Amino acid sequence: MGRAIAVANQKGGVGKTTTAINLSASLAELGQKVLVIDLDPQGNTTSGFGLNRNELEYTVYNLILGECKVEDCMKEDVIENLSIIPSSVDLAAAEIELIGVEGREFIIKRAIDEIKDDYDFIIIDCPPSLSMLTINAMTTADTVLVPIQCEYYALEGLTQLMHTINLVKGRLNPYLELEGVVFTMYDARTNLSLQVVENVKSNLKQNIYKTIIPRNIRLAESPSHGLPINLYDPKSTGAESYRLLAEEVIKRGKEEDEWQ
Repeated sequence: MGRAIAVANQKGGVGKTTTAINLSASLAELGQKVLVIDLDPQGNTTSGFGLNRNELEYTVYNLILGECKVEDCMKEDVIENLSIIPSSVDLAAAEIELIGVEGREFIIKRAIDEIKDDYDFIIIDCPPSLSMLTINAMTTADTVLVPIQCEYYALEGLTQLMHTINLVKGRLNPYLELEGVVFTMYDARTNLSLQVVENVKSNLKQNIYKTIIPRNIRLAESPSHGLPINLYDPKSTGAESYRLLAEEVIKRGKEEDEWQ
């Protein structure tokens, strides 16, 4: 059974999409079969894998409205071992179009349940808001991975996100857990980055990944080339960091399976 992980943080600019793209690509590089679902209307994960959002016949928007099946909108093997259900700007309207639709919180889950066994990992990039799309991601997911930027307001909004996770767990998905927190945009030259990491660790009695993603120019450049970092610059510190994170995610999953 595939492990579904929602990458979520309602605060924008924290490295959420960067993490969704590069964690997925690193898992694929390690031989895992990965499906990426781009649930962000901005579609940056879609373009980050080199797909032109304006040339797609079907996207996750059509899937949500019941206009196509999963296989119709899926782009298979965009890189080795990795397929994607792309997004487009139309997705911004989905929220309004779903008003009054029965079971709207479970639309993605119902579609993905049919193919979940075909993948080792399903990574869902959420929009930077606590919307119906994010709730769909959380009803589909087994766990939520939260990227946190190493900056002064890092903890702001995290309480709200934890509250949303607990609400979804209580009312819609009793199996939902926090996958963990991953620090992004870490700058070893500043005391602030170090203070933020220590602050979050002392305030958050949650899973915190050992791997910390540094600020890295190559990491920032790679999306404009439509390539994940492990293909754009395999030897960069950004690529190495996401490989380490992918190894940690795989290891944590195995430990959970043994524990269960």
